Amino acid sequence: MPSLLSCRQWFPAQSAVAAGLLVLLTPLLMGAPEASPQVRVLCYNIHYGQGTDGTYDIERLAKVIAATQPDLVALQEVDVGVRRSGQVHQVRRLATLTGLAARFGPTQHYEGGLFGNAVLTRLPILDVEIHPLPYTEATPERTTYPRGALAVTVTAPDGKPLRFVSTHFQHNVPEDREAEAEAINRLFGAPANEMRTILAGDINATPESEPIRILLEQWTTTLENPPSPSIPSTQPTSRIDYILHRPGPAFKVLETKVSPESLASDHRPVFAILRLEPLQH
Repeated sequence: MPSLLSCRQWFPAQSAVAAGLLVLLTPLLMGAPEASPQVRVLCYNIHYGQGTDGTYDIERLAKVIAATQPDLVALQEVDVGVRRSGQVHQVRRLATLTGLAARFGPTQHYEGGLFGNAVLTRLPILDVEIHPLPYTEATPERTTYPRGALAVTVTAPDGKPLRFVSTHFQHNVPEDREAEAEAINRLFGAPANEMRTILAGDINATPESEPIRILLEQWTTTLENPPSPSIPSTQPTSRIDYILHRPGPAFKVLETKVSPESLASDHRPVFAILRLEPLQH
């Protein structure tokens, strides 16, 4: 087959056409550049499996999760062996139904079982850490719950480590939420700790609140503008569920939204697609 150069020699009058053809064919001859890797992230407070119809239905939750085709899922309010939810191992059940690997970060004993945060992922797991967060202990006058952060390090689609954190802040003690935000920054946001990290959770705080301000000292949010509400799921009025990341240049937000799902839990799921950006050193 004649080369493009010989084509020019044979058809001098059409050399411009040949040159244009060369420009068009060059990416094919050299190989098109690979698309930047992405991760699909879901944050979901599952209300221990109970939907707004009062029914405990893990299969329904699994369908909501699977429909987003996630790489990483942060779950809050997860029961394992708890009487109220039929003593189901919700983490194991969700893993089976979605085909994802699962890790559980319990924060307290409850009704004969455990309650806490979980992570589901399709990415290879490298490490798991459970970190307790500061909280005010319950009194006869005020019910509070121990709080924690579950950090799962995975191999990202670009072959490098990526840490993914699922957390849940105190619901009714403002000073606890501020202390928990500061603890998250210390644990995962210190200047010497530059591992790429995605933080997802029910922060129990609105976008303009002090806990979010504290987090944004170290994290970049995927929040929509204007923010979409995530609770209550039936007629949402407030945004308290978030996906954040750091360091900022390591990610580009390609898509972010709150799902319209309103039945499977009292929270709506929050979803984002993040592109993994090469960092310059």
